[in-house]
Amino acid sequence: QVQLVESGGGLVQAGGSLRFSCVASGRTFSSAAMGWFRQAPGKEREFVAAISWSGGRTYYADSVKGRFTISRDNAKNTVHLQMNSLKPEDTAVYYCAADPSRKSGATRTPHDYDYWGQGTQVTVSP
Repeated sequence: QVQLVESGGGLVQAGGSLRFSCVASGRTFSSAAMGWFRQAPGKEREFVAAISWSGGRTYYADSVKGRFTISRDNAKNTVHLQMNSLKPEDTAVYYCAADPSRKSGATRTPHDYDYWGQGTQVTVSP
């Protein structure tokens, strides 16, 4: 069992930065692929970024590549999402997710993730 708690959301102007943290409880965190997803009003949940259990592989949606960076600290059971050069279209609720069954890499598919955080709102003003 893994429980995820996100923090770091808020209101920021376009061009600004935010840093998310997701703290996990449970013994399987260090062996779990982790992902960040987001959902804007009226839209489906979409992939943002993911990282393999070791941190050796990272994956990004084209829309955030070069602006967002995902990282993890297995000693602290934490995964981060650094978001720079934010745009109004980044406005959404952001979710942290865990995929403990994945032995290598990480996926972009929400259904592959077994555990989800409660979500945290990001609003980017023009």
